[in-house]
Amino acid sequence: MNLQGQPAIVTGGASGLGGATAQALAAAGAKVAVVDLNADAAQEMAARVGGIAIACDVADAEAAERAFATARAAHGPARVLVNCAGVGTPGRIVGRDGPLALGAYENVIRVNLIGTFNMLRLAAAEMSVLEPMDDGERGVIINTASVAAFDGQVGQAAYASSKAGVVGLTLPAARELARFGVRVMTIAPGLFQTPMMAALPDDVQQSLGQSVPFPQRLGAPDEYAALALHIVVNRMLNGETIRLDGALRMAPR
Repeated sequence: MNLQGQPAIVTGGASGLGGATAQALAAAGAKVAVVDLNADAAQEMAARVGGIAIACDVADAEAAERAFATARAAHGPARVLVNCAGVGTPGRIVGRDGPLALGAYENVIRVNLIGTFNMLRLAAAEMSVLEPMDDGERGVIINTASVAAFDGQVGQAAYASSKAGVVGLTLPAARELARFGVRVMTIAPGLFQTPMMAALPDDVQQSLGQSVPFPQRLGAPDEYAALALHIVVNRMLNGETIRLDGALRMAPR
């Protein structure tokens, strides 16, 4: 897909992987809607990329519908959706105070998996009725999983299962939406420089980066964004999850 002038929506677009992707899409000529729970941060990023900001809880059906309506009114129906919104709250299944609170597990699933599906279903419906472009393509949806979907560590039961759900969603969604010319892909990042990572002490970040076989460092958000852009322009990429991790395989702890 040629991104010039095409409407794009990025969830979690105010910072981190989503922020880098919003900037990369805008640099490629897309009209970007920055969707984020943090309204002020979304506004700052939207100003930077010349797009619009939309405050939204991606797991809320009505809020997501309003977000799509707002983006559609400003830019037209979405041709690209990149789902980067997510949370990574850790917690052992059985900790010092007993079993993990069910609400804590539910919240991670709600944001990471249900939120991803919520935005995907609305984007797919919008894209399915658009005029086809080259090769009959109507749109591209990119979801974000994690290497934790495959190598979940102790304390990551909620996070890993939410991201495994995103991986499991990818192929059936791509198969179902193929008749509309809508592609669905997922990126599974390893250890990246994100706001969550930035909260850790510098020495911990450095140690984590050195655990990556090559390159021996944390991933840069721009590298995620570069892959997202390549997925958009390469029409043979469909129905697959790509690990973006420098050959990292997470240890149990």
